[in-house]
Amino acid sequence: MMNRLWLQGVRCAMGLAAAAAILAPTAAHAQIRQVSSSDDHHQAIGFTLGGFFPKGEDSRVTGDVLFRDLDDLVFEVKDFTGGSVSGEWLFALGDFVEAGVGAGFYQRTVPSVYREVTHDNGSEIEQNLKLRIVPLTATVRFLPIGRGSVEPYVGVGIGAFNWRYSETGEFVDTDSTIFRARYIAKGTAVGPVILAGIRAPIADVWDIGGEVQFQRASGDTKRADSGLLDDKIDLGGWHALLTMHVRF
Repeated sequence: MMNRLWLQGVRCAMGLAAAAAILAPTAAHAQIRQVSSSDDHHQAIGFTLGGFFPKGEDSRVTGDVLFRDLDDLVFEVKDFTGGSVSGEWLFALGDFVEAGVGAGFYQRTVPSVYREVTHDNGSEIEQNLKLRIVPLTATVRFLPIGRGSVEPYVGVGIGAFNWRYSETGEFVDTDSTIFRARYIAKGTAVGPVILAGIRAPIADVWDIGGEVQFQRASGDTKRADSGLLDDKIDLGGWHALLTMHVRF
């Protein structure tokens, strides 16, 4: 239920952003000269709010610990869909190009139980699977129709993804003994980022828009030290974002 509500919320946010982009030229016609970014505003500080959608089972990296856990535990990879927030600083490199740096935050805890084993009294053997990603990104964006009132754009960049993954709760040993434990892996992975979006002015120095991002990276779980069941954690997936900037 929560996932469905979240997806509906993200879709609503993206719809509002698209509507703002379409209606802004008419609703803000009298302000277009004042908010034109090409004349007076060459930098912007922005805030994004949206959702992170991890890669599905069929496209995850070989050796992914979540894929391996599905052999024994009851959960779905899509359960890791969750909210993400970020901030960014953009600066113009001309009328058709801008660069940016940003930082974000995503965290999700997913409950699970053993697929085929229970306690002697029939109660479930429960765990919490928790993934956190803090991306630091550097991007270059291309504005095909230039800087002006409504600005579609595409971009590429690179990200450093600081991550932490843990499994906490009850587990079953090879001799069927049930025990409590916590397994943790963390690190930083580097990978590419691609993005596309559109934004439009809503006031003299403010704009609003929608953006999608794709990130690709995987972390090393150091299986021998962490005790996790496989060697990798896939950090790839899509962000669907509502964006807002103040220009200066």
